[in-house]
Amino acid sequence: MNLKGKAAVITGSAQGIGRAIAILLAKKGADIVVSDLNSEKAQEVAREIEKMGRRCLVTITNVADFKEAEQMINKTVEGLGRIDILVNNAGIVKDSLLLRMKEESWDQVLSVNLKGTFNCTKAAVKFMVKQRSGKIVNIASISGEMGNIGQANYSASKAGVIGFTKTAARELASRGINVNAVAPGFIDTLMTQSLPEDIRENLKKQIPVERLGTPEDIAEAVYFLVSDASSYITGQVINVNGGLYM
Repeated sequence: MNLKGKAAVITGSAQGIGRAIAILLAKKGADIVVSDLNSEKAQEVAREIEKMGRRCLVTITNVADFKEAEQMINKTVEGLGRIDILVNNAGIVKDSLLLRMKEESWDQVLSVNLKGTFNCTKAAVKFMVKQRSGKIVNIASISGEMGNIGQANYSASKAGVIGFTKTAARELASRGINVNAVAPGFIDTLMTQSLPEDIRENLKKQIPVERLGTPEDIAEAVYFLVSDASSYITGQVINVNGGLYM
């Protein structure tokens, strides 16, 4: 399961889940492209990766813009010589009850979370098809499977990511490209850390394993899916949620 010689692009990798994925894949031998809108934090992640002796590029990319997504992938191939792994992790939330949700909140979340996944995948598979190999992992969400109050836009975007994953997997399997999704449950990131302690404790009580997930829990699942150990797995959604949704 060594990734030495592989080139991996992880979107939204300046912090949180994306950062954990980038760090773990680098530890396993991959060269990394850190893609994010937060330049300062992206550079911090890049320095950490370079200390491991890995090559690392930083791109400041709005994945909702197809031209920017295409430029990111082109820069990867120019700088690292190839692209073997794409992790579509970049995403935003703009929560509100449906009756109060603004049209712009719907459009922005769908544009980044769903269209962004399409943009990056379309740009990457052009090269993966020529190589006749590639691993794509889309970060979905428990919300895309079971819904969540106040997240009509987010849930719809992640349900869309799941449907997109399955169709892409069918289309690309004969070209040697595996496409899967990881659906995190409640993860201990800045977003959940900002919640009041009583709400966090109530969340834990709903989870059979009685704890929030960590970014590293998600990274380990992604690592498995981009390794050779998962060569016969495609079109699947791997739930990493402590048993909250089964």
